[in-house]
Amino acid sequence: QIAFMTLTLFPIRLFFAAFMMLLAWPFAFIASMGSDEQELEKPLSWWRKIVDVLLKAIMRMMWLAGGFHWINVKGRRALPAEAAILTVAPHSSYFDAIPVTMTFASIVMKAESKDIPVWGTLIKYIRPVFVSRSDQDSRRKTVEEIKRRAQSHGKWPQIMIFPEGTCTNRSCLITFKPGAFIPGVPVQPVVLRYPNKLDTITWTWQGPGAFEILWLTLCQFHNSVEIEFLPVYIPSEEERKNPVLYANNVRRVMAEALGVSVTDYTFEDCQLALAEGQLRLPSDTCLLEFAKLVRSLGLKPETLEDDLDKYAASAMKMKKEKVDLKEFSAYLEFPVSQTLESMFALFDENEDGVIDIREFVIALSVVCKPSKTLETIQLAFQLYQSESGTITEKDLAHILKTAMGVSQIDVTHLFRAVDEEEKGKITYDDFYTFAELHPHFAEDYLYADQMGAESSLETSSLSAPNGICTDFSPDSAGDRKKPLQKKLN
Repeated sequence: QIAFMTLTLFPIRLFFAAFMMLLAWPFAFIASMGSDEQELEKPLSWWRKIVDVLLKAIMRMMWLAGGFHWINVKGRRALPAEAAILTVAPHSSYFDAIPVTMTFASIVMKAESKDIPVWGTLIKYIRPVFVSRSDQDSRRKTVEEIKRRAQSHGKWPQIMIFPEGTCTNRSCLITFKPGAFIPGVPVQPVVLRYPNKLDTITWTWQGPGAFEILWLTLCQFHNSVEIEFLPVYIPSEEERKNPVLYANNVRRVMAEALGVSVTDYTFEDCQLALAEGQLRLPSDTCLLEFAKLVRSLGLKPETLEDDLDKYAASAMKMKKEKVDLKEFSAYLEFPVSQTLESMFALFDENEDGVIDIREFVIALSVVCKPSKTLETIQLAFQLYQSESGTITEKDLAHILKTAMGVSQIDVTHLFRAVDEEEKGKITYDDFYTFAELHPHFAEDYLYADQMGAESSLETSSLSAPNGICTDFSPDSAGDRKKPLQKKLN
């Protein structure tokens, strides 16, 4: 079927879809000329209403060309005055643009998108909220703009937000980002379904690429999509004050409508688990729990590297000193809380109420720079090395246990390979030279010996039940509610 469709229907559909997009461009370009914020807040003029109808018709023809012969819509879309924000999930494909083109709701987009030929003009037409990666203050500005539009009492178009922030394969809902819920206004949950016998829609970082997804989808004679507008969710006073609670409750409602599970892991967790560094994390790592606690504590991703430098400098001054919970609280400049106690417990190896602060710094470095293994190792050497700049086999074991988030690891084979002169101690330069010659040293000297083929990191990159990674299967979500596994070392 694929071979036949590739030679017949695929090129026709691709040409027709591209033609429809090009046909939409001049209408979007003319309608976008000279518009400013004051004009956008006014009711649409008669000619813009006509352009809206024409563009929606053209976009519908484009999807028709892609095999989406009919779009099953359930429920009623709320008016902007009823719900200023539409939260859409699960986010699994660029075909999720279908509800955007049906509603012409504003979306949150990278600022660079407006410079894409043709597509950028169509994006600008729907008055998106642009996010600039070059602006360090962009997150705050984006949230403020969403809040301003959401509280305009229907003057601005509705904002459509995909709160998961990344694509999954729809088998569960991952943690919702709080941006859509910070304004504290009512939202309308919108759920998407693609009830096709063969899934050619899903586009995740472990699956087929963008063009392959497009090719396989256009080779299907018919593609089904369902869009269901759920009842407007009006937040309680507590939810207005707590966007995370609000986001979790809306996610629960959407998960029930979809009949899927939820998982408290995020896209950032998967980036950590599947990082391409030389020390890929094993399946039983505690660092995923640690990363979750780091976020819960309030350490912000945009300032995490600066925080790491500050904590590392303090740890070097403290040298081998161990700290109790109160001192750990003062070190982090956070009050004692359940989250802080849970984090402290991860490092409390002997359950004697004290921890080595250096282990916290190493774990934080892995979370900050999951792909930059040697930077973490270099920092760890600085924390553990003697005055002569060397570490012992015992020190290396502490470093790698913490960097991998496991309780036991045998580094003898690796240490002897690095310590060619059999001095019983090594420098970072020794380790760096060895790592340059043996870029897969973890698989060759660590995983192969003590973790076995089943639990080696090669299994982490295999297809997982929910398309995120092995540890994030919805079936094991209940296990995540158990007490935190002890410990990092």
